[in-house]
Amino acid sequence: MGRIVCVANQKGGVGKTTTAVNLTASLASLGRKVLLADLDPQGNATMGCGVDKHNLERSSCDVLLGEAQLLDVVVRSPEVGFDVLPANSDLTAAEVGLMSATLREKRLSLSLEGAKERYDYIVIDCPPSLNMLTVNALVAADGVLIPLQCEYYALEGLSSLINTIRQIQASRNGNLQIEGILRTMHDPRNRLTNEVSAQLIHHFRDQVFRTIIPRNVRLAEAPSHGLPILLYDKSSRGAISYLALANEFLRRREKQTNSARSKIS
Repeated sequence: MGRIVCVANQKGGVGKTTTAVNLTASLASLGRKVLLADLDPQGNATMGCGVDKHNLERSSCDVLLGEAQLLDVVVRSPEVGFDVLPANSDLTAAEVGLMSATLREKRLSLSLEGAKERYDYIVIDCPPSLNMLTVNALVAADGVLIPLQCEYYALEGLSSLINTIRQIQASRNGNLQIEGILRTMHDPRNRLTNEVSAQLIHHFRDQVFRTIIPRNVRLAEAPSHGLPILLYDKSSRGAISYLALANEFLRRREKQTNSARSKIS
């Protein structure tokens, strides 16, 4: 049964979509079957995988509104090595439609049930806000990966997101976990960056990934070519960092799985 991980942060510009696309690509490069589900009306993750969001016959909007089955909408992309549930601006209409829909918070969760057996991991790229689309992702997910730029305002936004996660855990999804906090666009020459990084480790300890994603020009260029960084420049610091993240992510999952099995036995 596949694990569903949503990449979420209500603050924009923190490397959320970059992380969703490149973690997915890195997991695929390590032999995992992965689906990237784009739940952001901007459709940046879709474009970053080489799928034209302007020419979609169907999208994640149709899935959420019950007008199409998820596996019928998925785009199979052998070029990037993983499958994509694409999105575009139609998702804005889906958000409005969900407000009056039955089981509105569980639409994505119900849609993903049939896909969990086909994939090892399903990675969801959330919009940069705590709206009904993000709530659907949190209700569907097993874990939340939080990309965070090490700056002062990011810490305030993190508190809001964690409060939302706790509310979802209490009322809608008791199995939801924080997968980890990922430091992105990191510049070790910046004093504030280092101070915020130290605060994160002090408060959240093992929940902070050891892997750090640096500021990297090649990483910023890759989406304009419709490619994950591993395919655009696999020797770049950005590619090496996301591959390291995928390995750390898998080690954590293996450790947690083994721990759960030992408790059962």
